[in-house]
Amino acid sequence: MKRYVIYTRVSTAEQGKSGLGLEAQQRDIDLFLQNFSETPWEIIGEFQDVQSGKVADRPELMKALQLARKEKAELLVAKLDRLSRDVEFIARTIKQASIRVASMPHADNFQLHIYAALAEQEREFISKRTKAALQVAKERGRQLGGLRDKTMKRNEAIQAKAKAEAEKVVKVIGPLRNAGQTLSAIADTLNDMEVKTSRGGQWTAMQVKRVLDRVAA
Repeated sequence: MKRYVIYTRVSTAEQGKSGLGLEAQQRDIDLFLQNFSETPWEIIGEFQDVQSGKVADRPELMKALQLARKEKAELLVAKLDRLSRDVEFIARTIKQASIRVASMPHADNFQLHIYAALAEQEREFISKRTKAALQVAKERGRQLGGLRDKTMKRNEAIQAKAKAEAEKVVKVIGPLRNAGQTLSAIADTLNDMEVKTSRGGQWTAMQVKRVLDRVAA
């Protein structure tokens, strides 16, 4: 008869109290037992730690390993990272007992060692990639900040120039407006006088209004 010692782990007390993560682990273990295990099988012990996987000294794991060795049973975990994320820790554990991972039902101890090493490399790569992306974002933020400063200064200069030109042309527009002329009539008068807009174009009623509004502001 195939014999198993089940080990589960969650990282925080909140997860332990709420069952968050434990249900998923139990589901994976049940799927393994129902679909992949040799039959008949027997569960001879169940142990659970509420600790980080970085902690090597986990009392319930030690008890699970001792029982597995004593009864020549396999230590059954839902996922390899529930045992540990550290390849050296996993290698030491594999030497102490036979390990079975529910989510990798056909993997033997040698293959689990390889998977652990590859997973550690992947995490290291992801960490470096994340740091590089953050650095790029930081550099872009600096560049964008510099561009914003330049843009603001340019806009301020444009506004100052427009206001100065408005104050100049309003000396003509103001008396005409006070005399009761419409905006269109004032625009026609400016065009007849060959007074150009700030962009060198022809005057319209809307442009005349903008000058009056800018000076008033």
